[in-house]
Amino acid sequence: MELAKKELGEHAVKMAARKVEPKGFLRKLFSQPVWEVTAAVDEPDVYERTVPRKPAQDNPGVHYTPTTNKPQELLFEENKSEKGANAIEQKLDNLKKLFEEQIREQGQGKSSEETKEKTEASANELPDKNIAFLRLIFRQLLDNEVEEQYANQIITEIEASLKKETDVSKILANIYQKIVLKLGQTKTLEVVNGKTKYIFFIGPTGVGKTTTIAKLAYSLMEQKKAKVALLAADTYRIAAVDQLRTYAEIMNIPLYVIYSETELAEYKEELEKYDVILVDTAGRSHRNKEQRDDIERLIHSVPATARETYLVLSATTKYRDLVKITEAYSEIAEYRLIFTKLDETGTIGNIFNIKMLTGAPLSYATNGQNVPDDISRMDPQNIARQLLGGGN
Repeated sequence: MELAKKELGEHAVKMAARKVEPKGFLRKLFSQPVWEVTAAVDEPDVYERTVPRKPAQDNPGVHYTPTTNKPQELLFEENKSEKGANAIEQKLDNLKKLFEEQIREQGQGKSSEETKEKTEASANELPDKNIAFLRLIFRQLLDNEVEEQYANQIITEIEASLKKETDVSKILANIYQKIVLKLGQTKTLEVVNGKTKYIFFIGPTGVGKTTTIAKLAYSLMEQKKAKVALLAADTYRIAAVDQLRTYAEIMNIPLYVIYSETELAEYKEELEKYDVILVDTAGRSHRNKEQRDDIERLIHSVPATARETYLVLSATTKYRDLVKITEAYSEIAEYRLIFTKLDETGTIGNIFNIKMLTGAPLSYATNGQNVPDDISRMDPQNIARQLLGGGN
């Protein structure tokens, strides 16, 4: 791996390793076996929208690193370091300080005579402290692109339960808890020994389904020691099959290519020996009912007890488009939510918006194209902190 990182850059990861025995009788006597290590860095998918990139230092043209910052790192459960936690708490402290400064400015007035006269006339006319702070939180949520109706819902529910002049920290804690409860429990892939499960990935083109599947395949193999197979149903885009085949070869796992649900039935007996079958469906237009029907037939060819469906969405997609996409795919099957391209946006309000709109469980989020690193289970507590503390 040291040699690989020198050649490919520091972000190179081990994909596979195997022991190579010397061939031939004499060679076996006088030669030692060697280890063959497969390492890789994920190049951008030409079919996906990517952020501007620059060559890594001392390795031009080999490995590329996004030039944008990753403001959403705090979304991920694995980032609960002391430094990360302190950064979040600092943002919340800054929010409280901003509110307190506004209250002081309103109460004490500035240098202008007009403000001073109004303040001295009646201190009782100052805005209620609770309401002022709730308005600040409301604006904070809107800045993170939380839809106004959902921000209003949170503030209204909290306002009804508060007593006059409640401590600011308590108000903030109540809002934080409210957001966490609305986000609900994250649900991710589970491997059941002795039971084959089909995992279907659906969603529009260009959101990164194929790369996400590769990341999850590696994670299931390494962390859960699962027997994994890949199944490509995206035969409308030849490059998608080629890309999945490349990942399958690197990870040394089988890839099956099908063109319809009837072909899936032909492979079922052979696929029973695997724990998890990850199915890459075609990225179709959510407006085309015929194409959606094809995916629906494929999914429903597997019994409900043996399948899970994940809707893959890009965090960079406009909310109005996300609404149409989720509504269209809700006609196909119940799904869990995966959000990609968190590294390409500075706000995460759409995660909350779509959760509120669909009621579907949150699952994974990706924040880059490196396989297998840039994926993690979403954490509702960190999402809530991020919404309240700002994304910058």
